[in-house]
Amino acid sequence: MVRCGCAWLRKYGNFIDNLRIFAKGGSGGMGYPRLGGEGGRGGDVWVVAHKHMTLKQLKKKYPQKRFVAGVGANSRVSALKGSKGKDCEIPVPVGVSVTDENGRVVGELNKEEDRILVAKGGLGGKLHTNFLPLKGQKRIIHLDLKVIADVGLVGFPNAGKSSLLTRVSHATPVIADYAFTTLKPELGKIIYNDFKQISVADLPGLIEGAHMNKGMGHKFLKHLERTRQLLFVVDISGFQLSSVTPYRTAFETIVLLTKELELYKEELQTKPALLAVNKMDLPNAQVKLEKLMKQLQNPADFLHLFERSMLPEKAVEFQHIVPISTVTGEGIEELKSCVRKSLDQQDSKDSDAHHRKQLLRLQGSSGAS
Repeated sequence: MVRCGCAWLRKYGNFIDNLRIFAKGGSGGMGYPRLGGEGGRGGDVWVVAHKHMTLKQLKKKYPQKRFVAGVGANSRVSALKGSKGKDCEIPVPVGVSVTDENGRVVGELNKEEDRILVAKGGLGGKLHTNFLPLKGQKRIIHLDLKVIADVGLVGFPNAGKSSLLTRVSHATPVIADYAFTTLKPELGKIIYNDFKQISVADLPGLIEGAHMNKGMGHKFLKHLERTRQLLFVVDISGFQLSSVTPYRTAFETIVLLTKELELYKEELQTKPALLAVNKMDLPNAQVKLEKLMKQLQNPADFLHLFERSMLPEKAVEFQHIVPISTVTGEGIEELKSCVRKSLDQQDSKDSDAHHRKQLLRLQGSSGAS
């Protein structure tokens, strides 16, 4: 089994996952009526993905959140065709979705150097415009970050997600015995001895009704859309949000988490999933674990305990189930290894699927010839 090394790196500070900005294409340049000269086109405004950029940095660097491209050059005797105005680039992090004021998706930036045109420059003055230039496009756009990570942590509040990060790193997130300690998403990396890096999104805890935007609701769930795999973190002793809410066993917790994901977006259930059963240092934890394993092996035998509305259409199938304790360190190394193994398997499947697709395309081309 692969041994895992080093640390999970963490960044702290106020997390910004959406911005509203103004973009305006440059105006065109004046035409030259006497000689039929054409003014230069105004510059365009582009949103461009950069690997080390954050929305927080963007807001700090451009507090006015206003981006205007350059004006096209006027036509003149020495240059009848005016030059194009300078383009304006808005640097954003990878994983940003761009929408307009009406909520329509303009595009997504999923990898470094991806770019989206958000405001076109105006045409330069020419014959059919009576040599008068046109103004550039004005637009209000929204930048919405859906964190891209290899693994997204899923769990009810106080399940031990922050404690898990602390156990495997030198990070010092807020940890307490009250429910909400992680209020903003955080990105970290597991760095292995062979320099393999796996990014992890530590997200605020879900609560029942999150799909209806209760608690962190959609702010939490939207980030899971852009993770490759899910890591459920569950307290072996169960969970109770407050004295007026029902107590849930570890098995009930898993069923309810699955239901919340399904109600928000069914596609989330297609992602590979792992399960970390936390707090194995507590009294009777081993007995409770044995009971949980039986329930997970034969879930249909226990679904009568739930109201029909609480049952997901499809039970989640975990690739690995690892009992851990963030207090004693039990199972931490095994969990890291399982995360690595699961992602390696997914990479292999993705590569095979890509090769099959390429082969079918080549065969189709040969047949057509």
